[in-house]
Amino acid sequence: MADINESKLDSDLPAKLSKPAQRALTAAGYSRLEQFTTLREAEVLKLHGMGPKAMDQIRQALAAKGLSFAE
Repeated sequence: MADINESKLDSDLPAKLSKPAQRALTAAGYSRLEQFTTLREAEVLKLHGMGPKAMDQIRQALAAKGLSFAE
């Protein structure tokens, strides 16, 4: 269980992401918003568990930091 808690402390992903979206991102190795700046939205949407609501939450979190998905 320590690993899960440690990864949550190291993560800056939106706290309100659904559990399936959180699992999809964690399984794919994503825990920091900065990682999404090298990915296109379409790539992230392909992950099982990622939907429009989760994508919108990530998009908003990126924008709040002045970041965005890759073009």
